[in-house]
Amino acid sequence: MATERLLSPQSSDADSEPGGNPLRPTRLAEYVGQPELIERLSIAIEASRKRSEPIEHLLLHGPPGLGKTTLAHVAANEMGSTVHATSGPALARGTDLVATLTRLQPHDVLFIDEIHRLPIAVEEFIYPAMEDFRIDVTIDSGLHAQTVQIKCPPFTLIGATTRAGLLSSPLRSRFGLAHHLRYYNDADLLRILTRSAQILGVTAAAESALHRIGSRSRGTPRIANRLLRRVRDYADVRAEGRIDESVVDAALQLEGIDRIGLDELDRAYLRTIATTYEGGPVGLEAVAATMNQDAGTLEDMIEPFLLQSGFLARTRRGRKLTQAGADHIGVEIASSDDAELF
Repeated sequence: MATERLLSPQSSDADSEPGGNPLRPTRLAEYVGQPELIERLSIAIEASRKRSEPIEHLLLHGPPGLGKTTLAHVAANEMGSTVHATSGPALARGTDLVATLTRLQPHDVLFIDEIHRLPIAVEEFIYPAMEDFRIDVTIDSGLHAQTVQIKCPPFTLIGATTRAGLLSSPLRSRFGLAHHLRYYNDADLLRILTRSAQILGVTAAAESALHRIGSRSRGTPRIANRLLRRVRDYADVRAEGRIDESVVDAALQLEGIDRIGLDELDRAYLRTIATTYEGGPVGLEAVAATMNQDAGTLEDMIEPFLLQSGFLARTRRGRKLTQAGADHIGVEIASSDDAELF
């Protein structure tokens, strides 16, 4: 897409204020939501502090925008250590990982985003580092090959992925803690938006207005904070800084976001299935070609919320618009009972 979607859960430069991201929690006490994970993590951190050991390696998986990167920074802050952030695609060779590991200090956190995209050759280096805090480097080849062991300081690896199923079994088994992050409910989103409004200096925001922003945020804190910034800008220019329900509606209508959080690309996807393919079922590649969009973008960025909302169904023969989806965009579809869901 030529421009970034406001409702994309992916991180962007627009999510940060000048000088960093002040909305990101820095301590466990500030973190909202994911109560099971927070309880498990707080126990692990307290136990590690008592034993003067690093936290067990942690794997976080789930949709983007739910706080995986934030949790890595929170864990490091609670341990009084530093986060070293990288990503799977950035570690193209084993030497890239060796250089990263040798820069760590004891008890530091190495955060690898998109860890499912870690090359197999790099995984072979990371196994002994995770288990024994050493790196095995092979020098020369053939009959003259030798393995040199390089010690690295005790550290915690926190891996984040949106596709846990793509992780290899050997890598997955080396994480002591693993947790799936779930979408946030309206109550937690309201708490996040209330805190964010205070940090951003939005003092004239009614609770009902913040609740309305949260209800259009797809259960994702990153999107909620992004919408709050847009509403703040609109209110400063058009409403003398006052944020109420009518201001929220006007601001988000200007952005093309409807009452449940769908934008124009979501609605175009539904309309394509409804009008061009008579409600489906239809293959994803066909829809992508019709819309002139990338199939992977539609699958990763558009479909999850439409499936969660009950507007779209996946059948054995392809994607199918549901009656609720047809009602939302105001079209009629022929009823069919022969589609098999899976």
